[in-house]
Amino acid sequence: MKSFFVWFIAIFITLSAAVYQRLTGPTYPKRIKIEVKGTEYKFKLLRSHGGTTNAPIELKGVDETFNAKVFYRRYPTRDTFMVADMQYGNQVLTGMLPNLPPAGKYEYYIELYKDGQTIPIVKDKHVVIRFKGEVPRYILFPHIFFMFFAMLLSNLAAIMAISKIDKYKFFAYITLICLTLGGLILGPLVQYFAFGEFWTGVPFGWDLTDNKTLIGFLGWLVAVLVIRKNNKPVFVVIAAVLLLLVYSIPHSMFGSELNPVTGEIIQGFIPLVF
Repeated sequence: MKSFFVWFIAIFITLSAAVYQRLTGPTYPKRIKIEVKGTEYKFKLLRSHGGTTNAPIELKGVDETFNAKVFYRRYPTRDTFMVADMQYGNQVLTGMLPNLPPAGKYEYYIELYKDGQTIPIVKDKHVVIRFKGEVPRYILFPHIFFMFFAMLLSNLAAIMAISKIDKYKFFAYITLICLTLGGLILGPLVQYFAFGEFWTGVPFGWDLTDNKTLIGFLGWLVAVLVIRKNNKPVFVVIAAVLLLLVYSIPHSMFGSELNPVTGEIIQGFIPLVF
């Protein structure tokens, strides 16, 4: 029974962190809710697009009486907004944003039209979308799995350490292995395919995703080195709390950004209010 509750709490904390990451990350679709003549509509606006195709901006669940246009410009610039008509089909209005090189960004907003009425969507707080290269699934999926599994095992090891369950050391070792595989081996490969660089964190840059991965890894490396010869579970708890704090930082907030003037990839910022 004790083992069941330990696993239950660890899974609950991990899933809660994953949901929080999903809701706060600036590259996940932006959820929008509007009301038109008493009817509520919910949309998801794209904030990340991989590959070499144009990015589809979609308004789903509307009927043929709606029309719309998407206004966009390179980010961060003061360029004049360009306009793309959104085409209707199968209860979806779709506007295409021209593809940009990896790390290139647009900011955009939408105007929705119905029966002579204009409904602005995110016109005051433009959505920022970032383009990236296509990451092979055989790299991306294992990366996501090992990072998620490392978080689960980290929480599990900490709870076992607090509960004075001797097996906490075993799970601490596995946590470090998963972090190494997911964060320091597969992570740079994901970064390379997406933006052309293996590592943009310290000492080469200040990419937030790379740096927080490094911090989480170092925290667990210290904890494992200490508990190898000493029974000091407090180090495991500290490492787990550190990793939880690291995971709580919105993913990709300070990430790769294409300088629209020089064409160089630099560290950029995606405001969470967008």
